[in-house]
Amino acid sequence: MAIDFAPFVLSLKLATTTTVILFLLSVPFSWWLSQTTSRIKPIAEAMTAMPIVLPPTVIGFYLLVLFSSNSAVGGALLDIFDVRLIFSFVGLVVASCIYSLPFMVQPLQAGFESMDKNLIETSYVYGKSSLETMLKVGLGNIKPSILIAVVITFAHTIGEFGVVLMIGGSIPEETKVASVAIYEFVEVLDYDMAHIYSLIMLGISFVVLFAMYIFKHKMIK
Repeated sequence: MAIDFAPFVLSLKLATTTTVILFLLSVPFSWWLSQTTSRIKPIAEAMTAMPIVLPPTVIGFYLLVLFSSNSAVGGALLDIFDVRLIFSFVGLVVASCIYSLPFMVQPLQAGFESMDKNLIETSYVYGKSSLETMLKVGLGNIKPSILIAVVITFAHTIGEFGVVLMIGGSIPEETKVASVAIYEFVEVLDYDMAHIYSLIMLGISFVVLFAMYIFKHKMIK
């Protein structure tokens, strides 16, 4: 009963790539949400939070339609950049970034909003730009929020199923992540392997969350 670790490696690769991309994109977006008084803020927040309440299959279906080579977006990406998002690892990354977006944005936004406003105002008084204030003052004072955002996003991406299955299918070493492998074992009634893979995923998830709480408590102290 040999265990193929390729799906786990692919899951970790997907989670790592998604987390890094989302962090880089979400920091300025979260900062803007925390500071703006624009009327479109509630719309932006609602759009960002939609993946939390929408079934993954709904998101996966519309992304499948959007990324299809028959659509304007998918066709343009294929013709101009020779990039095919359906049934590819790149497509999984894009879909995962959309699906996991609120898990990165919301903790960062909450962290920025909880900051002492005097620190921000002082930074501006000393002539610092919004970018410098965000990077040097903002990020430096919300380390627990950063940790939570990164770990939750990583852990959430590892457990994705509906979106990645619809966008990527099950191509070995390309789109067959651990959650898809477990689903396939259940489909063929191979519960022994499904148990083994599930236990490995449970172990990975526990270790990630346990490490987060250890580091969080150390930061608080």
